[in-house]
Amino acid sequence: MKKESIFFTVTISFVISLFLVIASFLALVFHTQEDKEKQLSKKYLPVAKMVLEQQRKNGLTKFFVESLSNMDMDFIDDIGQMNAVLFNPKTKIALERRYRTILIRVLDLNGESFLFIKNDGLAIMFKDSDYKHVNPLLYLSVVFAVLFMAIVLSFITTWKKLYPIKLLKDKVKTLGEEDFDFEYYNTTAQDEVSQLAIEFKNTAKKLKDIKESRNVFIRNIMHELKTPITKGKFLSELENSDENAEKMRRVFTRLESLISEFTQIEELISSTKNVIKNNYFLGDIIDNAEDMLMLEDNVIISEYENKKLNVNFKLFCVAVKNLIDNAIKYSDNKKVTIKTNDKDEIIFENSGKGLAYPLENYFEPFFANENKSKNSFGLGLYIVNSILRANDCMLKYEYINGINIFKIVKLEKKDK
Repeated sequence: MKKESIFFTVTISFVISLFLVIASFLALVFHTQEDKEKQLSKKYLPVAKMVLEQQRKNGLTKFFVESLSNMDMDFIDDIGQMNAVLFNPKTKIALERRYRTILIRVLDLNGESFLFIKNDGLAIMFKDSDYKHVNPLLYLSVVFAVLFMAIVLSFITTWKKLYPIKLLKDKVKTLGEEDFDFEYYNTTAQDEVSQLAIEFKNTAKKLKDIKESRNVFIRNIMHELKTPITKGKFLSELENSDENAEKMRRVFTRLESLISEFTQIEELISSTKNVIKNNYFLGDIIDNAEDMLMLEDNVIISEYENKKLNVNFKLFCVAVKNLIDNAIKYSDNKKVTIKTNDKDEIIFENSGKGLAYPLENYFEPFFANENKSKNSFGLGLYIVNSILRANDCMLKYEYINGINIFKIVKLEKKDK
């Protein structure tokens, strides 16, 4: 782990915090123990001194014992009871002082306090009925444990919060190799690092889509340019005439139109910008699509109502052109019927075999190239779906009695 790494900084901060907490805990333990010994010395050493003086002068008289009893110091004259305290494994020495032949101890047994004095073989014990031993280390230990757990949990939480940065660092290195796959599962997190990871994932996905759209774009150019180029090559072999010259001009006009069309399609697929829409008549859109395909007059059977549509004219014409082209290409009679209904749906019908796979499969790029099926719709439906979505529409499909039915349906707001 590098010293400049943020994870190194967090780890060092965690270690220092733990060290300071442990040092503070040990200092408090030492200070508390020292303070307790001072309190016990102040309370019991004067009593022990008084007992020793009394013993040296007159012995422990009844009057003296009763006076100590009034001070809550009960004299224990039963040797068995005294030994039960002295030799009990639970007995703890709270304070001990030695002066030559004199031994003074304050004993703690289950919280009860006992003063034990030993001098020249004489053992004396008193029980303090007023004092209860409280172990302050217990409270300090609880506080320390809480602080320790809080710091550890804080460290773990911080590490988890920062971990996406490590993923991002590793993933950025692979972007140049066009590896755009990035998985981040905590998509509900609202912290800045998680949001950054999510935005990076979205950006990587967009870059992947852009790369994919470029491939589709190039494939579509090769596919769409083939027809006018073939016609141009054929016309170039014919003798010069005004009619052939006009046809040649139409071919070049078509090539120019295709270049403009491809530019719009590429911009649509690789960009998230909202397309500019306006109101246009359906008839104008179909006429423009028919001109783009250079079709004969009797190929399209018009049974539609000339309604107004709120769409992007150029892009929507491309979608309609692709639907017409597919319908003619894969129909039995090389014709297409265009209808409308009271639901404002635009319907394209042709007779022929139905789709071999669900419609959604044909929305995937390169599906046709992978399938190689005769009734594959190529990249056309992928382009159609992209354009319709940008114009708040969707494509639906039905196959009824040998008729393929494609419908352009306006999306409701909740479906967007």
